[in-house]
Order: sequence, then C-alpha cells, then structure tokens
Amino acid sequence: MARYTRYPPFRRSFFRDYFPPGVKWLLISNTGIFVLLFLAGPAVQRQTTVLFALSAAAAVKNLFVWQLFTYMFLHGGVGHILFNMLTLWMFGTPLERDWGTRRFLKYYFYCGIAAGVCVALVNMLIGDWGTATVGSSGAIFGLLVAFGVLYPNQTVLMNFLFPIKAKYMVMIYAAIELLLTFGPNTGVSTIAHLGGMAFGYIYLKGRLPRWNMPDIGGAYRQWKMQRAKKKFQVYMKKHGRGPWVN
Repeated sequence: MARYTRYPPFRRSFFRDYFPPGVKWLLISNTGIFVLLFLAGPAVQRQTTVLFALSAAAAVKNLFVWQLFTYMFLHGGVGHILFNMLTLWMFGTPLERDWGTRRFLKYYFYCGIAAGVCVALVNMLIGDWGTATVGSSGAIFGLLVAFGVLYPNQTVLMNFLFPIKAKYMVMIYAAIELLLTFGPNTGVSTIAHLGGMAFGYIYLKGRLPRWNMPDIGGAYRQWKMQRAKKKFQVYMKKHGRGPWVN
C-alpha cells in the first residue's frame, strides 16, 4: 500500500499567474522605484542614497530614522532587485495566502526594520559610520525563515535550480551567510541577512510581543462617521427636530 506524506495547509503551487495584494504592491513599488531612479540618472541616485539609504551616521547622528524603512525599497543593481523580487514572489505568495495581507506585511516590515537596526548597530560598533546599505534582503531572508518554519518539508528550488526541503535550504543559507560574515568583504550586507533571519525565527518561535499595525482604514471610517454625526446634529438643531445623536 502506498504511503503519502501529509504536509501543512499549503498545497497549491505558487508558480502560477496569481499575486496576492501585499506581494503585488511590494513588487510594483520596488520595481517602480528602481526604474525611476535608473532613468533619473546618477545625480538623483546619489541624492536618494544620501536621504533614503541606511547609514549609521544619518540614522543615528542626524536622526534620519525613516531610513530603517526606506532602505528596503532601494536596490544596487538589476541582479540585486531580480533575486529579491523573485524570492519575494516565490516565498511571500504562500505566506500571504495563509496569513492574510495584514499579518504578512507586518512580518515583512518587522524583519526588514530589525535587519536595518542590526546593520546600524554593527556599523556603529566597528566605527563604519558612512557606509550606506540598500535592499530588501533582510525582509526577504525573514520570509525564507518563515517558509522553512511553516512548511519545513515542502520541496523548493534552492537558487531556482536545486530541489531541496525548505528547512534544509534555510539552514544552508544561514550557514553561508554566517561564514561570509567572517570572510573578505564582498559588498553584501550579510549582517542584514542574518538579522532578518534571526528576528524572523525569534518572532515566530519565541515570545516576542505581537504589536498590531495601526488600522488606518478603520480610523478613517470612524472619523467619517463622527463627522457625519456632527453634521446631522447641526442639521437637527437648526430645524428643531428630535434629540441629538451620539
């Protein structure tokens, strides 16, 4: 009698023409910014790097704290953004389907910001205040960890070529990044990669508090409702009809 391995709820192939909203808009925004900066030329690119890429000097000394968020939308070249966006699509799609858009985006940005904090702290400790870091790799590596934790036995293509179980792929990537950290400088921020992976694992397996993202849509609807009530109250008062509402 044949035996079948039971996997977690994720059963559908994510290699199909479907993009959940969170993944879709991350792909559009990252790619759009990359194309616009490419067309804008070197002068605009340099100014954008100064203002929005992550550096310890700007983020800490000059309080450009937004760089912990904006650096994730900048990329250093075609290969850089291509790898990140393909990985985002491949591993972010099933995560968003199972989690929902809100939880997926919260996790994605938490990993990216945590990776940025790690980069800034390490650069401060070694006295490298001026180096700028760009890319969504910290958040992307956080997605890899989440995929490995949730779907450990799912077969994936490592480097888009080699079939391997997700849990082993994540372990191999973590080991490679750790080795590269102590090797010669390659121009790649392995600290960001490891920071995103470490935060993602602790967040999923540990007991970090689960902060809720502000419900901007709900706050706006509540504001509109209060505004409509006030207008109705004014109308009723002017025409002497009935009691006030609250």
